[in-house]
Amino acid sequence: MLAAATIGLWLVSRPGMVSKWRLAAASALASAGLALLTNQVISHIWERARPTDAHPQAHLWFVHPSHDPSFPSDHAAASFAIAVSVFLVSRRAGSVFIAAAVAISVARVLVGLHYPGDIAGGALVGTAAALAVHHLARRPLTSVVRAVGRLTDPLIAPFWRVAVPRRR
Repeated sequence: MLAAATIGLWLVSRPGMVSKWRLAAASALASAGLALLTNQVISHIWERARPTDAHPQAHLWFVHPSHDPSFPSDHAAASFAIAVSVFLVSRRAGSVFIAAAVAISVARVLVGLHYPGDIAGGALVGTAAALAVHHLARRPLTSVVRAVGRLTDPLIAPFWRVAVPRRR
């Protein structure tokens, strides 16, 4: 859900520009990738069984069980990486993304897939990834945004011409 919204940030930018929304989208996706990679390393070092594996009598609500490690939560890591990346560009839009990340994370605990500590760990990993990408990869991301923009702008431009005609 948040990844799709992040792609939407790219689409709301006028073609031919390196806008804050395109930088937010690129930063968010890079941060999510870094957070998920970091989670893989952590989960191999600190393997924690999911609540349903540790407590077989527990009942899952509305979801199928997963048997990969519980700590840290991939959903929390990715959603907080995306949300914090957007927040660093726009507090208003980022607040909406953070509210969605919190909702996703709380739902993972409520349905029985994670312990609260799994969520906290994932949120910390995601936040750290977003801060690292924002502060260390800004310049390379600007180059990536320009390059990807040259590929996507011809596809997006016709929709922009219809939706937002230029004044003469």
